[in-house]
Amino acid sequence: MCHATSNNWCAVSRFLSGVVPVVALLLVASAHAAAPGIKGTSFSLNAGPGYSTQPDGVQIYSWGYGCTTGFTPTFAPAAIGATAGAFCPTMQLPGPTLIVTQGVPFTVTLTNSLPGAAGNTSILFPGMTVTTSGGVPGLLTAEATPGNTVTYTVTSPTAGTHAYYSGTQPDLQIEMGLFGAVIVLPSATPTNCAATEPGRVDYRHASAAYNQALTCYDREYLTQWSEIDPRIHKQVEDQLKLIASCPTTAGLQFSCPTKLDVVTEPYHPNYFLINGRSMPDDMDANYAPNYPNQPYNGNPHMHPGELVLLRVIGQGHWQHPFHEHGNHVRILARDGNLLLSQSNPSLLAGRMEFNTDTTPGQAFDGIFYWTGKGLGWDIFAHRTGNAGNPPCIPDVNGYYTTASGATRPTYDPTTGAFTGGSPNYYEWCADHNVPLEANPIGAVGGGGPMTLPDPLIVTNGFWYNGTPYLGPEAVARSHGTAPLPPGGALQNPPEESGIAFMWHSHNEREITTNDVFPGGMLMMMLVDPYVWNIDETL
Repeated sequence: MCHATSNNWCAVSRFLSGVVPVVALLLVASAHAAAPGIKGTSFSLNAGPGYSTQPDGVQIYSWGYGCTTGFTPTFAPAAIGATAGAFCPTMQLPGPTLIVTQGVPFTVTLTNSLPGAAGNTSILFPGMTVTTSGGVPGLLTAEATPGNTVTYTVTSPTAGTHAYYSGTQPDLQIEMGLFGAVIVLPSATPTNCAATEPGRVDYRHASAAYNQALTCYDREYLTQWSEIDPRIHKQVEDQLKLIASCPTTAGLQFSCPTKLDVVTEPYHPNYFLINGRSMPDDMDANYAPNYPNQPYNGNPHMHPGELVLLRVIGQGHWQHPFHEHGNHVRILARDGNLLLSQSNPSLLAGRMEFNTDTTPGQAFDGIFYWTGKGLGWDIFAHRTGNAGNPPCIPDVNGYYTTASGATRPTYDPTTGAFTGGSPNYYEWCADHNVPLEANPIGAVGGGGPMTLPDPLIVTNGFWYNGTPYLGPEAVARSHGTAPLPPGGALQNPPEESGIAFMWHSHNEREITTNDVFPGGMLMMMLVDPYVWNIDETL
C-alpha cells in the first residue's frame, strides 16, 4: 500500500487523445444510454467507513453512503442490474444515485454506522420538501446518532439532477465522502421524443429530461465532481485509531479522547475525482470489481448526431472549470430549474458554454452533440474511386439520414453483429469524398492538406488506434500495413475506431493525481460510428 502523501506512482497509465473542434445541429437520433443508480420510492441507506482507491495505488480512508445490509435495491436501468454485476456496498463514493419521479414522495431511512467518535450524521435534500421521523434535532435537519436511524420523507417539485449530502459537520463529513445524487424523472414527458431503435437496448431513464419539447435526449451521463485533501482523511484515521487504542486504566494522568477534533483548514486537495475516481480509473467499467467502493465511472460514448444529456453536480469545496472538447454544451437547467425564455416559454434560454463551470453545491443539466459537420474532410475515409464507396444524399439539414434514404445498420443482440444499413449513417455530405491525407501510408488519398505519421513512430496509447476516421475499415484505410505495436492495450479498438475527445478540467493541477500528470479530473468522450453498438452496461 502506498502512503497517502507520496508523490511516487505505484502504477502509471498512458493515453493519447484527439481534439477536433466542430459546430453542429441539435437533432434527435435514437440509440440510448443512462446513468446507473437505484430506483424506487423507498431506500435504506447506510453511512459508514471504508477506503477509496486512487490510481497511484494509495488507499484513502473515507466515509460514504451505501445500502444497508438486507436492503435489496432495484438497479436502473434494468439492463445494468441484470448483466453488469451491479452492486451497492454499505459504503460507496459517491453514494448510490437515487432515481425517483417528480412529485412522487420517497423515503430514505439512514443508519449511522460511522465510528462512534464521528458523532451524528444526516442527509440534506436541497430544493426538495422534506419531513423527518426519528433521530434527534440537528442544526439543519434531523440526525441519526451512532448506531441508530432517522427517516426522511422527500418530494421533489422539479425534475432534473439534484444533490444530497450530509447536513452534519459538512466541512468534515462531505469532505470524507458523504454525498450523492438524485435523478428526478419528469412526471410527464413530451410526445416528440424519438422511440427506441429496434434491436437496441434503451438505457434511458426517460425520453426527456423535463416535460418540455426541447429536452429530449438519446444518452445520459451523470458526473459528480469532488476533491480529497488526504491530510484531513489521515487526521480522521489516526485519531480514530488513537481513540480505539487509548488505555482506560485507572490512575492515568490524562483522559482518553472520545470525539474527533479535525482541522479542515487550510484546504489543500491532492486528489481530484469524477464520480469518486481519478483518471484513468474513471474510464474503467461501471461496477468494476477492482473498485469495490467506487462503482460509477466517467466514460461517455455517443454516435454522431445524438443528443447527450450531461447531468453534473459540484460536490466538493472548489469550483472546477470543466471543458468538453468537440463542442459547446447547451445548459438546460440549474438545480432542476429549467431555463426558459421570458417572452416565449416554449424556447430554451440557457447559454452555450465553452467551459461548464462546476460550482460547489450546484447541479446543472446540459446537452452535448457532435456530428462532424464542417471539418473539411471525410471522417469515414471515403474518396472518389474507392470500391464500395456508399452514397451521401443530404437531407434538408445536409446529413445522410433516413430523411434522405439512409438506413441505420440493424443490430442483432443475439449475435452482436450488424447487418445492412448505411455504414456512413449521419455523414455530413458536404465533406463526402473530401480527402484529409496528401501522402497517406495506407489507401486513402487525393491531395488533402495533411500527411499522417506512421503510428509506430508517433506513440501508442489507450485511446489512439492510428486513424482519424470512423468505422471498421478506418484503421486499414489510414495506416495500411503499419499496425500498432503488438500487444498494445486499446480502449478504442480498430473495429470501433471512435474519435476520442479529451474532457478535462481547465485547472492544470486538477488533471494530476497527487501532482503527477495525467490523472485527476480527466476522461474521454468517444464518438463511435453507427455500426458500433455502444454497450452502456460497461
